[in-house]
Amino acid sequence: MYDHILVPTDGSDGTAQALDHALDIAATREAKIHALSVVDRRLYLAAGQEQKPDLKATMEEDAHEAVEEVAEAAAEAGVECTTTVRDGIPYRAILDYAAESEVDLIVMGTHGRSGRDKLANLGSVTERVVENTDVPILVVRMDSE
Repeated sequence: MYDHILVPTDGSDGTAQALDHALDIAATREAKIHALSVVDRRLYLAAGQEQKPDLKATMEEDAHEAVEEVAEAAAEAGVECTTTVRDGIPYRAILDYAAESEVDLIVMGTHGRSGRDKLANLGSVTERVVENTDVPILVVRMDSE
């Protein structure tokens, strides 16, 4: 049922908690993990002209580190993993990747924000993916610890 599991990552603790679930499912089902990190172009495009190149480079480096962390955890669990870094709007890039790669399951973390906090953070990438995908999705709420 699950042969390809997408784990979008930004390197946060929420991703680490979601990854634990994804690896458990992948190991049980002999599935492949797809680690995806998206460099949010809205952030570096909003920077001043002088800051854009350095900010983009830093964001790309962070994204590569995030997918490599997933790959290392997958290797330790004996699970095959592929890594991808894309530039774009995170929820759209996640949806596009899921469609292109024919993933069977998306596993994502969430902070469980609501109200003003959610508005201040421009909404939830996880929420937007949930609202716009037909792929089964497992949402893991991040522990507050």
